[in-house]
Amino acid sequence: MTKRSPFRYFKTSPEIIRLAVMMYVRFPLSLRNVEDLLNERGIDISHETVRFWWNRFGPIFAAEIRRKRVDRMRSGTHWQWHLDEVFVKVNGETHYLWRAVDHEGEVLESFVTKRRDRKAALKFLRKTMKRHGRPHIFVTDKLRSYGAALKVIGSLDKQETGRWLNNRAENSHQPFRRRERAMLRNRRMRTLQIFVAVHGSVHNHFNTEHHLYSRSNFKLNRAVALTEWRGLCAAQQIEIAGEQRLVRICLTARSTVEAAGTDSLV
Repeated sequence: MTKRSPFRYFKTSPEIIRLAVMMYVRFPLSLRNVEDLLNERGIDISHETVRFWWNRFGPIFAAEIRRKRVDRMRSGTHWQWHLDEVFVKVNGETHYLWRAVDHEGEVLESFVTKRRDRKAALKFLRKTMKRHGRPHIFVTDKLRSYGAALKVIGSLDKQETGRWLNNRAENSHQPFRRRERAMLRNRRMRTLQIFVAVHGSVHNHFNTEHHLYSRSNFKLNRAVALTEWRGLCAAQQIEIAGEQRLVRICLTARSTVEAAGTDSLV
């Protein structure tokens, strides 16, 4: 069954929509900052349009990125995960953002809960393992909820804790913290959950780790990531365009046959 293009009801070019979503999610910009930057490029839209676009297309783009990366990452071994949680404010109330990071700094999963007890930790671990499998080592802090949850799933002997062992997970919160300051505040837990999932996938996609490569390789990786971003949901566009072209050809042939029949009768 052919998938329908997510851009089919929008008059705006898909390239502009992808650009607006990338600018808002990837960089610490407000909605009005994105509006002003697009206006400098000759694109006149409202900041509410940017809000609607990222709410509509952000999860779609993130799901396609995540699907490709998960299929690629399942071929390897996730031998070590780093787990951590931070405080976040949702409409003035304290919530907890759980995050799982692999040994290379790839954000595997982000999960928002109201508590950080054993039940929340267990739900977070099961959700992550359902998508990414089971690692050999769980690196955590000394929060007792991790030990209780790992005991339930039978992986308590795989837990490691240490003073600096979990720096990779703690550092993974920094891009979101910078983005959170630009957003000023979060009003709903569901909206925060959607945004952290989208932000994690987009961050993984554009995280080229320039400190590990030479300048030439970094530029190459950056260009590849940008090209892949511009190709998101492009397959559906091509299929829809092909179907529309086929319909036009059929209609043209039909009108030609009808005109030829009318001429013969005359």
